[in-house]
Amino acid sequence: MGLQAVIVRRLALLVLVLFGITLVTFVLTNVVPVDPIVAKLGEKAKPEVVEKMRKEWGLDKPLPVQYVRYVSGLLRGDLGVSIRTRRPVADDLRDYFPATMELATVAIIISVALGIPVGVIAAVRKDSFLDHVTRVFALGGASMPIFWMALLLLLLLYYRLGWLPGTGRLDILLAEPPKVTGLLFVDSLLARDWAALASAAQHILLPAFCLGYFSTAVITRMTRSSMLEVIRQDYIRTARSKGLAERVVIYKHALKNALIPTTTVIGLAYGSLLSGAVLTETIFGWPGMGRYATNSVLNVDIPAVLGVTLVSAVVYALANLAVDIVYIFLDPRIRYH
Repeated sequence: MGLQAVIVRRLALLVLVLFGITLVTFVLTNVVPVDPIVAKLGEKAKPEVVEKMRKEWGLDKPLPVQYVRYVSGLLRGDLGVSIRTRRPVADDLRDYFPATMELATVAIIISVALGIPVGVIAAVRKDSFLDHVTRVFALGGASMPIFWMALLLLLLLYYRLGWLPGTGRLDILLAEPPKVTGLLFVDSLLARDWAALASAAQHILLPAFCLGYFSTAVITRMTRSSMLEVIRQDYIRTARSKGLAERVVIYKHALKNALIPTTTVIGLAYGSLLSGAVLTETIFGWPGMGRYATNSVLNVDIPAVLGVTLVSAVVYALANLAVDIVYIFLDPRIRYH
């Protein structure tokens, strides 16, 4: 099956997956024994006011009718209106998602830039002192709670040493560049606002490192184990017997094949990060989708919860599609039937 056929097939399956997710999520959010209108107005609200607002939001209709209306809105690109913010959910997500996307992208870049080289070095120098150090590094990332590490780094690098800013996306004395994409790096470059660009780069370092440390650990361990398996293969011994330089054998012949399972980890990790990092965004005051999702759940804001769930599902599906495409480039023998 060719690349275009794979993409078309995956996108067709994505529609079915999204339909199933909307159905399951809609039912689950509506069987929760909490009235979103009462949660919004408070328990002391007058019954007639609650009933009026229920009619206003269409919550007095039978559940199947509500679902059909919701799906009809989705087909028109309408995710509904947030009960908490009283804004279209699509507008809220357009405001919050770019911050999460920027944070997740920098976090996964850090994870890949650290995880793959460290994993390769650990595999090539197996059981050496360097290997033991990298294994401790990976074990720390896999076992250390994000909130604890974030607080320690804030205490050391922000409060004690003052090397990096603590919270937010930009220095409070700087005005945000004109919003074009919502991504501060891109908008700063478009506006040629170098002060905002430098401030954004400084503000994103701590939360991106904290968010990406777990992924770094997983990528390191996966790369190391894959490399150990690959470098024992016959074709690697053949390459060495031909007199090829060790660097060529490792990085040209071994690493390319070892990257296939690592690619899966990277794709799933990026999808997970894009879905919102609740703890990291809360600790660092990052105005992303994770904080929006948390506030929506706490306020029983059903349209917003449904919107966040749908976006997360799309992100995961597209991440998996990207992984499948990368598979084909890494190993042309791979074909999907």
